[in-house]
Amino acid sequence: MLHEPVRSSNVLSVGYSQAERVLEVAFHSGGLYRYEIVPPDVHEALMASASKGGFLARFIKGRYPYRPIRG
Repeated sequence: MLHEPVRSSNVLSVGYSQAERVLEVAFHSGGLYRYEIVPPDVHEALMASASKGGFLARFIKGRYPYRPIRG
């Protein structure tokens, strides 16, 4: 999955597969997490958000199943 670098103090890059509805988030700390069943509009809102970490905390973490890929 291709990742797009983002401007964030916490998030390094974001990848998304619309076909699989899978969101991957890489952090500056080295962690990489995969979130499942994420609708395209949530990915679009994340990418448009001024605060990627804040958006993740409010609208993604705890709402979608996830697993760590590394970290």
